[in-house]
Amino acid sequence: MQVMGTQTDWVVMVVYLVAILLFGSYFGKYNHNTNDFFFGGRRFAWWLIAFSIVATGVSSHSFVKYSAKAWEYGFSSSMAYMNDWFFVPFFLFGWLPIVVYSKIRSVPEYFERRFSPSARFFVTILQLLYLVGYIGIGLLTMGKAIYPLMPHTLSIFGFEIEVTLMGLIIVIAFITGTYTTFGGQIAVLFTDLVQGMMLLFAGLLVFVLGIDYVGGWHIFWNLLPVDWKLPLAHFNKPSDFNFVGIFWQDGIAGSIGFLFMNMGLIMRFMSAKSVDEGRKAATFNILFMLPISAIVVSGGGWIAKAMSGLSSSPLPANTEPDYIFVVVSSIITGPGVFGFVIAALTAALMSTINTLLNACAAVYVNDVHRPLKGWLSNRKKETKIDEKKLLFIARVATAFFTVLGVLAVIPFNSYPTVYEAHGFFHSTLTPPLVIAIFLGVFWKKFTPAGVIATVLGGSSLMILGAYYPGILISPFDHGTPMDPVHPYTYIGALYNIFVCLFVGVTVTLLQKPFSKISTRMKKMQNHKAMIISTIVYTVLVVVMVIGNIAPLVVSLPLTLIMTFLIGLISTYYIKYDPAARTEGLTAWSIHRAKEMFKGRKLNEKEGETIKIIWRKKSDDSDTANFSKKDMEKMEAEPGDLVYLCDARWYLGGLKSIHTVYGEPHEEDGVVYLNKEHLTNSQFVEGRYLTAEKEM
Repeated sequence: MQVMGTQTDWVVMVVYLVAILLFGSYFGKYNHNTNDFFFGGRRFAWWLIAFSIVATGVSSHSFVKYSAKAWEYGFSSSMAYMNDWFFVPFFLFGWLPIVVYSKIRSVPEYFERRFSPSARFFVTILQLLYLVGYIGIGLLTMGKAIYPLMPHTLSIFGFEIEVTLMGLIIVIAFITGTYTTFGGQIAVLFTDLVQGMMLLFAGLLVFVLGIDYVGGWHIFWNLLPVDWKLPLAHFNKPSDFNFVGIFWQDGIAGSIGFLFMNMGLIMRFMSAKSVDEGRKAATFNILFMLPISAIVVSGGGWIAKAMSGLSSSPLPANTEPDYIFVVVSSIITGPGVFGFVIAALTAALMSTINTLLNACAAVYVNDVHRPLKGWLSNRKKETKIDEKKLLFIARVATAFFTVLGVLAVIPFNSYPTVYEAHGFFHSTLTPPLVIAIFLGVFWKKFTPAGVIATVLGGSSLMILGAYYPGILISPFDHGTPMDPVHPYTYIGALYNIFVCLFVGVTVTLLQKPFSKISTRMKKMQNHKAMIISTIVYTVLVVVMVIGNIAPLVVSLPLTLIMTFLIGLISTYYIKYDPAARTEGLTAWSIHRAKEMFKGRKLNEKEGETIKIIWRKKSDDSDTANFSKKDMEKMEAEPGDLVYLCDARWYLGGLKSIHTVYGEPHEEDGVVYLNKEHLTNSQFVEGRYLTAEKEM
C-alpha cells in the first residue's frame, strides 16, 4: 500500500500520543483504592459519563468497520448502528439499578449472589474471553487505521526496522496500557471526554470536507447509486451484509451484549454518582449522540462512493474496504489536518481499549484474585485485605491483559474485514452470557442449574453449529447464502441465541424432576460414585465437542444428554433458596434493592441542593455534619445518604464524596468532614461545595 501523510501529520500524531499519555497518567493521583481505580469512586456527573460512552461505543470498531460497509452498501450501513434503542428501557429500569444498588464489583459477582459460586466461576471465564477478544479486535482496528501512514522501514540509530502491522499494534498497546495502568477508571473517563469530542468533530469534518470536495450536497447526492440511498439492507442477500443477519447479530446479540455484559461499559455507569445520573447519560446517548455518531462513522464510506462516480476518481484502484476511511481522509484534507483526523481515529480506538483493559483487571481482581485470596486467608486465619497491594495487582493485571490482547489480534486478522471479524466475535461469545443475564434479571424462576447448563450446554451446541453449519444453522438462515470460508457469520447469532435460550428455559422448567432425582440419589449408598461418573461423562463430551472427535450423529445426542445431566449435577451440589437469592437482584425487587443499598428505610422526600463551605472536624466519625436548618432544606435526617461535590460543575464530580448525615449542629452554611473524607475528595480549602440528599 502507498504511504500516506506527511511529516507534519507525523508530528501531530506524536504530539497527540504523548499528550494523551501524560494527561491520562496525571489522574493516577486520584486513585486511593480499587474502588477509585475501577469505578472512579462512583461520583461523576452524567455528561462526563455520556461522552465517555460515546468515545467507547463509537471507537470500538466503528470508523473502520462502518466506513467499509458504507462504501460497499451505502446508507444502510447506519442500520447496524441504530439497533440499540429498543433494549435500553430494560437496561435503564432493570439491569442498571440492580448493578448499582447491589454494590457488585463485576458481572460474575452478580451471578454468585443471584445463583451460586460455581455459576460465577463459569461466567468469569466467559467474561474474560469476551473482554480479551474485544481488546484484540480494537488493537487490530487501530493498527489498520495507522498502518497506511507509516513508511515501510524506519531508521533508528543506524538500524533499519521494517514496519509491520503487528509491530505497530504492539507499540499502540504499550501506550494505551501504560496510562490505563497508572490512571485507572478516572484516567479513562477524562481521556474519553477529550477523545469523544475529537472523534465527533473529526468524523463530521471528513463528511463536510468530502461533500465540498465532490462539488456540494446536490452533486454528492446525485453521484450515489439508487441502491446506496436505501435506509435498510436487502432482506437476506448478500451473505456479508443483509437485514436479517444484521438484526440478529447486531440488534439482538450485539446490542444486549454491549449493554448488559460489556464490563467496560457497565463500569462507566457504575462511575456515575447515582442511578439517575446513569439513566440521564444513557438517554442522552441514545436520543442525541447515536444519530450523530451514525453519520460520523459512515460518512467516510459515503464520500468514497461518491468519489468513485467522478469522471476522474482520486481513489486508488483495489483499495481494501478497511482502509477506505483513511484513504478518503488523506485525499480531502491537507497536511496536519490529516494527522489530526488520524489522531482522532486513534483516540477513538484507544478509548475502547483502555475501557476494556480496565474491565479485564476489574474482573481478574474481583472474580479471581479476591475469591482465591479469601479462600487462602480462611485457611491461614487472615481476614484483612491490603488495598495498596490490591491496587498494585490491578495494575499488573492491566499490563498482563494488554499482552493477551495483542495475541488475540492474530485469529481476527484472518477475516477479510474488521466488520466480519467483529460479527463472528459477537455472534460466538455473547449469546450464553446474554441469555444468562437477561433471564437472571427478568425471570425469577431461573435457577443455578439453568445458568450453568446455558453456559456449558449452550456453548457446546454453539460449537457443534460452527463445525456443522450446513446442518444445524441452515434451518435458521432465512434464505441467506452460506459463505463456505466463514459460514453464516451473521445469522449464526440466531442459532446461538436459540440453543442457549432453549437450554436455559428447558433446564429451569425441569427443576422439580431434577430435585426429585437428586433427592433419591442422595439416599442411595453409592450416590457419590454415581455423580462423579456423571461429571466424568460431562467432561469427556465437552472435550469431544471441542475437538470434533465424533460425527454429528453421535456428538449431538451425547451433547443433549450431557446438557440435562449438567442440570442434575448442579441441583445435586448447589443449595439454592429462591426467595433469598432473588431479593434485590431481579427487576421485580428494585425498591428492596434500594433499601438494601442504604441499609435502612428510604427517605424519598424531595429536598433542595444547597451550597456550603467545609471545615475539618476533630473526630474521625464517618459522617458529614450539617446545621439543622440546612438539613431541613435538604429534607434530610441523620443516617440518610448525602453526596458532596466541589461546586465547579466543569470538574464533573472529580472532587466529591458519598457519605452519611450525622447529628446536626447550629452553624448554618457549614459542613464538618473528617480527615478521610478530605483525603478522598481532595476538596480545596475556601472552595464552595454543593450538597444533596441521595435517599
